[in-house]
Amino acid sequence: MSVYEKFIQNERLRRFFVLGVVIFILFLARSMITMILLTFIFTFLALHFVKFVQRFLKIPSLILVLATYSLIVFLVYLAITKYVPVVIHQTVQMYNSVIHFYKNPGDNHNQLLMIIDDYLEKSNLMSQIQNGASTILRYVQDIGSIGISFVLSFVLSFFFMIEKKQMTEFSKLFLKSDFDWFFQDIYYFADKFVNTFGVVMEAQFFIAVVNTSITTICLALIGFHQLPSLAIMIFLLSLIPVAGVIISCIPLSFIAYSQGGINDVIYILVVIIVVHLFESYVLNPKFMSSKTELPIFYTFVILLISERLFGVWGLIVGIPIFTFFLDILKVKPIHSFTGKITYDPENNKEK
Repeated sequence: MSVYEKFIQNERLRRFFVLGVVIFILFLARSMITMILLTFIFTFLALHFVKFVQRFLKIPSLILVLATYSLIVFLVYLAITKYVPVVIHQTVQMYNSVIHFYKNPGDNHNQLLMIIDDYLEKSNLMSQIQNGASTILRYVQDIGSIGISFVLSFVLSFFFMIEKKQMTEFSKLFLKSDFDWFFQDIYYFADKFVNTFGVVMEAQFFIAVVNTSITTICLALIGFHQLPSLAIMIFLLSLIPVAGVIISCIPLSFIAYSQGGINDVIYILVVIIVVHLFESYVLNPKFMSSKTELPIFYTFVILLISERLFGVWGLIVGIPIFTFFLDILKVKPIHSFTGKITYDPENNKEK
């Protein structure tokens, strides 16, 4: 028996070799990791949304996919045309108010505002503004690159969904090729990761529902208008673990300032801080630990480390990656989430 045949028969060594190859390829493609992850997330959500709807309505997949993606495009268009101009207008109002305050020292009857004005005069304001402007420019560039990745990922996900049957049939050919062992091991790891990712997505969905409920109730008590639209925005942003709550602070602060001035902004900041702490220290560890059956301490430590290593993406994929390794190392198998579909390469059918 040759060395190659011994290597093929050694399943454990072979699978770790394949895993190493996959990790190396992802490392080489790290500049595209945002697009890769977004494509995976969009496709994952679309697949399970279509499956969920088809449980109750016998709608052909193609029609359902076209309707779903068309609705998403319409909602994005509505948000850009309706809410972005409002946010820009409120930002300009806030800027004009600050300029008016700074140019009219006679209005400084408030002792706190006088102290702030005195500090601004004594500090090296211009250099700070220049540094802030360069920082904002970097953020704008990052947002632009994320926007491009978002659009490309959305398009790739759409093409995958409308050709799902052809994609499945074509992908099966790799499992019957001369290097079938390689692609079967890739399938093995992909199946494990999709399973663990589905478990975490379920947990994040429940966290988003709780966050949206608490924040919407607080907004109603403060006196905000258009609560349904704001609730949808908060829910979508809450699907981003931890960071989504902070991101939602920006548009909510602008709206609060236009409606009630600086007092409402302070109320919003307090609400966001409380909700953020509640999510970080209570909801995230508790929901994640209940879904993945990990101790809360482990869950919390993983979130901290993954955020430090990979930033916001670490908060999203940190738990799935950890549970994925627990599963393949046979430390603790992860139970499948509701509605999971797997493909059996040996019997050449779904199960």
